[in-house]
Amino acid sequence: MTQQYIVEPKKGLGLKLKKGQMLKVVDVEGQQVADFVAYHAKDFYEHLDQGATIDANHSIHVKVNDHLYSNLYKPMLTLIEDTVGKHDLLLPACRPDMNRLLYGKQKDEFQDTCYDNMNRALEQFGVPKPHMHYPFAIFMNTVLDEKGNLSVETPLSNAGDYVRMRAEMDLIVAFSSCPIEKGKCNGDSVTSIRVEVS
Repeated sequence: MTQQYIVEPKKGLGLKLKKGQMLKVVDVEGQQVADFVAYHAKDFYEHLDQGATIDANHSIHVKVNDHLYSNLYKPMLTLIEDTVGKHDLLLPACRPDMNRLLYGKQKDEFQDTCYDNMNRALEQFGVPKPHMHYPFAIFMNTVLDEKGNLSVETPLSNAGDYVRMRAEMDLIVAFSSCPIEKGKCNGDSVTSIRVEVS
């Protein structure tokens, strides 16, 4: 039986996954980033780690059959299907401090951020708030040029595009439908993400 959840624009979602369960993340309308983090269900010290994933896979890109690794270099999830092929493992989750620096926003302008969305989603499971989230940013199109310069471009995902992952251990996971509505990150608008667990 498949359970479906909608992550509304600018909001978050937290779930428990059992080892072997499948997780499908769908871009409902296209060009919407979904930040994703994962924790070991019984040991919150162990969590999804961007650097370990890049190191273990020898690439800044995750391909079908690659694992997403924890900070202990253990496979947490395996990428089973991917209709886009371009996601981000380099940048931290957006947070008020980042919005202030990069977008010149004032405090009352950033009521929702991926950092806060995922913290709220994880709170129900007792996961402590980290100093920063370093997510697998699904559908995010980060470009690294030959000089090492980074830019965030419009996502390549269209309506209905998805990734499917298999849990390799019992997990607590969280998502955020990225709230950045101006600029290329989400194609100048913020829309919803659908999550399916089977």
